[in-house]
Amino acid sequence: MDQITHLADLGYLVAAALFILGIKGLGSPRTAVRGNQLGAAGMFLAVLITVVQMQAEAGEGGVQWGLVALGLAAGGAVGLLMAKRVEMTGMPELVALLNGFGGAASSLVGLAELVRLAPEMTAADGDPAAGYALWRAVFLIGVGASSLIGWTTLTGSVVAMLKLSGKWNDKLGLPGGNAAKAVLLAGAVVSAGMLFGDPASTTWLVALTVTSCLLGVAFVAPIGGADMPVVISFLNSLSGVAASATGFVVGNNALIISGSLVGAAGLILTGIMCKAMNRPFKDVMFKAYGAAAGSSGSGEKRSARGYEADEAAMTFDGARLVIVVPGYGMAVSQAQHVVREIADELEAKGTEVRYAIHPVAGRMPGHMNVLLAEANVPYDKLYELDDINSAFSECDVALVVGANDTVNPAAHTDPTGPLGGMPILDVEKARTTIIVKRSLSPGYAGVDNDLFYRSSTMMLFGDGKKKLTELLSSVKEL
Repeated sequence: MDQITHLADLGYLVAAALFILGIKGLGSPRTAVRGNQLGAAGMFLAVLITVVQMQAEAGEGGVQWGLVALGLAAGGAVGLLMAKRVEMTGMPELVALLNGFGGAASSLVGLAELVRLAPEMTAADGDPAAGYALWRAVFLIGVGASSLIGWTTLTGSVVAMLKLSGKWNDKLGLPGGNAAKAVLLAGAVVSAGMLFGDPASTTWLVALTVTSCLLGVAFVAPIGGADMPVVISFLNSLSGVAASATGFVVGNNALIISGSLVGAAGLILTGIMCKAMNRPFKDVMFKAYGAAAGSSGSGEKRSARGYEADEAAMTFDGARLVIVVPGYGMAVSQAQHVVREIADELEAKGTEVRYAIHPVAGRMPGHMNVLLAEANVPYDKLYELDDINSAFSECDVALVVGANDTVNPAAHTDPTGPLGGMPILDVEKARTTIIVKRSLSPGYAGVDNDLFYRSSTMMLFGDGKKKLTELLSSVKEL
């Protein structure tokens, strides 16, 4: 048995190395596919080792292989179905939901272990054996942490998914604001603490679950607008922390390591998102900017002139530098392929084309990168905000496809508004700006965009893919 344990530990070490290499690979679009494959290989190895170790420890007939096979088949089928049916526009909602599933799985595993071992723990209380008290404390802390964090992640992720899909009414939420969150958090912690005295108590177990679930709703419901990418990233981190806590409950090193990696990576990404928005983390989570934001303007009605595609195409004639700024509208209309075709046509005429990627463009981190990669846009043409902003003053044409908050000058002109202080792409400095958008409606933060009304802006109103297809035809005729 010791030999099997040592081999399992060695296998988990290899799996952990694959996880680390996988996350490293995800840091660049060029290596993202390989990184994903390495992470998947590490997870497959960890699951295989766990199942083999379970069989060795349980002996003949100890493992219900039918249930194991059923679980793997059901999970695989659901994952395959979601991957096939969910469009790229629905990826943010899917990612949010997957975060919730991860938290729920960790909670269920921890609670199952508590239910299984609670009678033995109750009978063994007072055992003076060396190490028992420490094991008991670590076990119950792990169960409490995985339950609190896991259920909070589940309900918070479901609310985030509904808000992203437009199915959540911003008026829905628990009264009391931050005070309600504090009370629910205290209730969950107290419920987890009471399990130390009576691990078999159903009352405290239910109380822990209910308060944690309500905390997730109270936590995410007030948050909206441009803050949603930060929320998704933070929930991803929480799902990893819950998994790591569950690793202590079941004594699985691979789960501890993988959960810690996800938790750390999510926190780092959350920090990057907050920096991109010039917002402290505490303000994002507790001040609820953008949840019910209105226009930042004075209320006066303004009109923006709409142009035809052939008029807009004339601005490309003789252009030396064109910068494409993608946004969520590009994802909605699935226009990334037409955008690439326009870029190819311009480059064939001698124009340099770059793509400006804002860190919080779309509804989740990296949303635009994924869409453009799907359209086979070369990675070296994608520029982050800090690397591209200085080029807008030399840009002949900025082609904005469905972006709004990330190019809104209100970030500079209205420091007290929902977008105040947020670093934006300096599209307003381009000689000509072409904006492809369905209407003059504000972005997700609810702030009117002064860029729409400027004399250097040409608005192409309509479906993104349709208008860009018309623009492509006109460009070809130049």
